[in-house]
Amino acid sequence: MRRLTKFIESKNSGKIILGLFILTNIIYVYMLMVTIPKTMEFSKGMKLLDMMPTGYDWNYVNELFNTLGENGRKYYLTNQIPVDMFYPILFGLSYSLIFAYFLKKIEKLSTSFIYLCLLPIIGGIADYLENFGIIKMLNNYPDLTETTVNMTNTFSVLKSTSTSIFFIALIGIIILLGIKFVKRNKTSANSV
Repeated sequence: MRRLTKFIESKNSGKIILGLFILTNIIYVYMLMVTIPKTMEFSKGMKLLDMMPTGYDWNYVNELFNTLGENGRKYYLTNQIPVDMFYPILFGLSYSLIFAYFLKKIEKLSTSFIYLCLLPIIGGIADYLENFGIIKMLNNYPDLTETTVNMTNTFSVLKSTSTSIFFIALIGIIILLGIKFVKRNKTSANSV
C-alpha cells in the first residue's frame, strides 16, 4: 500500500489531473459523437458490444456482425476500435488520480480506501481485453466461437461493473467532502 500511495501522491497535482481529465473526455465525447454513431449507422440501431454493460451472447454478436455487413465491420475495426485503444489508459489514470485527489482532501489517502483507486485501472484493463476480443471476433467473422464471445462478454461486464462501483464510490467521496466543507464553514461561522 505504501508504494501505491507514494506513486499516487507523486502524480496528484491538480494540473496533471485536469489535463488527463480533459484529454480523456475529449476522446470519450469524440467516440460518443462520431465513431459510435457512425458505426451504429451500419448496425441499424443495434447496440455495439462496447455499449452493452450487462453483456451479450453468441446469437447477439452473430446478429450484430451480420447486420453491420462487411463495411460496418470494417468501420468498427478501423475507426471505432483504434480510438477506443487510447481511452482505457486515459480513463484508468485520470479517474484513479481524481479519486486519490478527493481521498487526500478528506484525509483518507493513506488508508485502505486507496485501493478504490484501482477500480478505474481494472476497468481500463478490462476495456483493453474487451477490445482485443472484439478485434478477434471481427477478424474471424463469420467463424465466431462461443469461447471468444464468452470471454469478451466477461471483460465487457467486468469493465462496466468496476466502472459503476468506481462512480458510486466517487459520488460517496464527493458527498463526504461536501459534508466536511459544510462542517468547516459552520465551525468558522460559529467562532466569529
